[in-house]
Amino acid sequence: MNHIAWALIALVAYTFVPIFTDLATRTIPSDVAALISNTILVVATIALVLVTEQEVSEYLAAPNAIYMYATGVCLAVGIITYYRALGSGPVSVVVPIFGMFIVTSSVVSAVFVPGDAFSVRKALSVVLAIAAVYLAATG
Repeated sequence: MNHIAWALIALVAYTFVPIFTDLATRTIPSDVAALISNTILVVATIALVLVTEQEVSEYLAAPNAIYMYATGVCLAVGIITYYRALGSGPVSVVVPIFGMFIVTSSVVSAVFVPGDAFSVRKALSVVLAIAAVYLAATG
């Protein structure tokens, strides 16, 4: 499969994450919901690595491993705080604000990742995305 197919599968799956998290955190603490749902993620990832026979240990000290560890820290902070936001606020407000990570990631990538250019069109998309999030979160 190509990256578009994977992205579409991710889109469909992730569409339900805030809904199920909101429903769960009505009676379950957000930290517990994060622990259990992310344990499922870890178990599924371990199974995938084992089934596809991917080596792990050789990458623990690879030249770019620092980015893998930084990703883990950012993912931990992002997921825990996302669950807390969903546990204390409406999905219709939390999700658009959280979804801005797509825009901020594009901007940061254009600044810090070699070869990832930022065009006038991308700048316009950032402005429109900010407007859309504002309207969605406040309307």
